Amino acid sequence: MLTVVYPGSFNPITNGHTDLVKRALNLFDHVVLAIGTSAQKVPEVHLKGRIALCRTVLAEFGGRVSVEGFNSLLVDYVRAKNTTFILRGLRTVTDFDYEFQMAEMNQSLDPEIEYVFLPTSKDCSFISSALVREIASLGGDISNFVHPAVQAALATR
Repeated sequence: MLTVVYPGSFNPITNGHTDLVKRALNLFDHVVLAIGTSAQKVPEVHLKGRIALCRTVLAEFGGRVSVEGFNSLLVDYVRAKNTTFILRGLRTVTDFDYEFQMAEMNQSLDPEIEYVFLPTSKDCSFISSALVREIASLGGDISNFVHPAVQAALATR
């Protein structure tokens, strides 16, 4: 079974993330959505809450997608999942610069790691978790950008 790890903070998971998972399932048998903790980001939703929300959003894919949290080096986590593939989405040139740097760093830690970059779908290229959080915090309508469960979760804050 060919598995890819899709790491991120998913704070919150957006339609762009879901689209990337769906498209990755055309290439891989299994996608592990790996929610990492980061010293640079302060998650608004506790890790367990983000895991639960992502599982709800991705339930339509059944057993082909799993959602887990991790708090280790990404390369160590990927090895523990018995794969060498990491999935990342690209929206902009800025994304590419950052992702390319991360790929090179991780490949220097483990040369067997392979990155799979997918450009976002045209309909999702402008969606970011940060913008969704900002719109939601100001009472704006985020229904076109996130699953209804995410919209409900953000509305309760």
